[in-house]
Amino acid sequence: MSLGPPELLIILIIVLVLFGGAKLPKLAKSLGEAQREFKKGQEDGSTNATTTSTPSTPASPNDLDKPA
Repeated sequence: MSLGPPELLIILIIVLVLFGGAKLPKLAKSLGEAQREFKKGQEDGSTNATTTSTPSTPASPNDLDKPA
């Protein structure tokens, strides 16, 4: 399923009606910032996943009873 020009135009009109022309730049800016944060989090998560190792010895039952 792909979106063609008529569908994109309808979506744009709906967004303009919902948010108004004045709020549209703020909305676009916040969406861009959210996308950058998401990509940064994905990159950080993938590097942490490869560098994080599991402990070689399991925790003993005595360790579980101690408060953190």
